Amino acid sequence: MMDEHLWQEEQEDAEEALLPPYLRQVDTSPPHPCGTLHYNKRSRVWVVKGDPDVTEMCKRLFPGSAGSRRGEARFTAHRRMIGELCWLMQRYPLTVKLSDLPRWDEAVRDARQAAIRKARFARMPALMQPPAGSFTGELMPFQQEGLAFLMQNDRCLLADEMGLGKTVQALAYLASSGALPALIISPAHLTRNWMEETARFLRVEGREPRIHIIRGLTPYDLPEADVYIMHYLLLRGWKEVLPGLPVRCVIFDEVQELRHSGTEKYSAASLLSEHCDRVIGLSGTPIYNVGGEIWNVINILDFHFLGDWESFSREWCCGYGNAIVARPEVLGAYLRREGMMLRRTKQEVLRQLPPKRRLVQELDWNDRVYAALMKPILPALTRWRSGELTPSQRAVLEETISQQARQATGVAKAPYVCQFVRALLEGGEKVLLFAHHHDVMDIYKQELKAFSPGFITGRETEAQKARAVERFMSGATDLVCISLRSASGLNLQRATCVVFGELDWSPAVHSQAEDRAHRIGQEDSLLCYYLVSPQGSDAEMQEALGLKVSQFVGLMGDTPQSEEEMQTAARQARRHVEHLAERLLEESV
Repeated sequence: MMDEHLWQEEQEDAEEALLPPYLRQVDTSPPHPCGTLHYNKRSRVWVVKGDPDVTEMCKRLFPGSAGSRRGEARFTAHRRMIGELCWLMQRYPLTVKLSDLPRWDEAVRDARQAAIRKARFARMPALMQPPAGSFTGELMPFQQEGLAFLMQNDRCLLADEMGLGKTVQALAYLASSGALPALIISPAHLTRNWMEETARFLRVEGREPRIHIIRGLTPYDLPEADVYIMHYLLLRGWKEVLPGLPVRCVIFDEVQELRHSGTEKYSAASLLSEHCDRVIGLSGTPIYNVGGEIWNVINILDFHFLGDWESFSREWCCGYGNAIVARPEVLGAYLRREGMMLRRTKQEVLRQLPPKRRLVQELDWNDRVYAALMKPILPALTRWRSGELTPSQRAVLEETISQQARQATGVAKAPYVCQFVRALLEGGEKVLLFAHHHDVMDIYKQELKAFSPGFITGRETEAQKARAVERFMSGATDLVCISLRSASGLNLQRATCVVFGELDWSPAVHSQAEDRAHRIGQEDSLLCYYLVSPQGSDAEMQEALGLKVSQFVGLMGDTPQSEEEMQTAARQARRHVEHLAERLLEESV
């Protein structure tokens, strides 16, 4: 018993040694107070009242504490400001209002624990693995460090570059913290991917997690679940309901979606964050050069971490009320130093990455567009099944039907593909976007025109094709859209990402497309994204191949397509048409 007591004392002494001096114990009932301290629940601030010399000193040291009232200074109820108040009270003793003492003691404990966690992490960044049985993946060392960071900071921003596994690290955090139920808020085109990744990696008491995707702007009674998923566009409709949801953690994916305040979406996110203990932001594109935007984002994650807007813009930006940060690198260093942000680039962790990474990402799609495009195919399917055609006629019609079905799939998901690619480009990636059908390419051209993409689709002259390559390699554009069957001979090793907006029956075709970027001269770890829809040709292709998504990427060959592979692809396309005929003709009855 004595040994345990001594061990506990040693632990407490070790923690005390990690505390900065200003967070040491202060007297909350001094014999000769210089003023009082009480909590204003409505404004969520601690209020100092005292003689003019005390409150004037508060306002001189902490301009954000200035208020309209004489003899009063206000401090945001943030753990950082609690530390400042403790420091101030060592020089100007204050009496804490008796009814507010429990709240004050809790706030000081929270500030101290945060300071101890930050000190430990700064001394030696820890590596963590999720508990066995709660997570099915395997984290790379830098991802283990990311998990440790998230576990040390309840409110923070994970800002790794695109492709470094922010989703996996966030799910590992849920597995390690046990902070369930959790609510994940993402862009609309990524909700389905979050559902798939959560089911793939997370385990709750040995079973797959219960996942519910929130739909519609009208609130309804939610079923019991371990993880709820919704997209940003729904926040305004659920604004009044969200603070009452029984969730222990909120994850804002692509949190830069909240960089503009003054909207119902932003207001709803702010209310939700206020009522949740754990709030994690994910973003591959930190925006700390634009003051108004980064202040808005950080304010969602941790209210007034950067102070109020007036004091932040005065001290950090180019002038009072100005939205441009004067020294972005200093602000970024401050966010990292204070445990608010962790960011790693691909170059920093390149040794831990394989030369080529293939990721399957399931996107949403437009059911109505797909149904409308498939309707004209029904007569052809009826004729194909009639038995009145010769083998050669049947083969020609079969190819036409298959192509039309693939095109319908590509068109139905094209806007979501563009959203995904837009996020990559805004994150600084250099992208090769592959597709097959001209109608799909036309949508890409319209949706992504702001990025001035080059096109190599078989419709261009040799001069136009050469110009597209030259523009990409010189940096005039970071996006080239290429036909799957028009990529031979191209050398585009400046690319950092390859994206397949449409699929081909042959793995070798994809491998050859990847090699347009993964060639001699490629000095980065190449990301290859396969964007698939939940239904249509993508699902039929994988079903015909007898493959799951995780197996699909493992089948990619690195050799040219053989005659046998071409015949196999033809048989798979034939089975696709057979399945299509059975399903669509049954639905039309």
